[in-house]
Amino acid sequence: MYKTIKTLEEFNNLKDNNKGILFYFSNETCNVCKILKPKIYEMLKNNYPEIPFYYVDTTLTPDVSAQNSVFTIPTIIIFFDGKETIRKSRHIGVEELKNNISRPYEILF
Repeated sequence: MYKTIKTLEEFNNLKDNNKGILFYFSNETCNVCKILKPKIYEMLKNNYPEIPFYYVDTTLTPDVSAQNSVFTIPTIIIFFDGKETIRKSRHIGVEELKNNISRPYEILF
């Protein structure tokens, strides 16, 4: 399924060495996140297979959250070529996110 980020170094390495990557910031206490996370994962896998999905637990890796100014959950950050391109927080629509990813994905892949 998806992988979990364990360190800030791992996060930075993945961000800098992938053409496109999605980070899903959440924690185990967020009930909305538990429902949304698999939907986002499936949408990504089915429509944008070149973009890997990584889970960032804000409780276990607060340094990663702090570096990325993540103060609310869920937060999704998508990087293309190492640059933050898309950020969605709190109220996230799967279709809206899918539409936001479409153009940069087509250009890079």
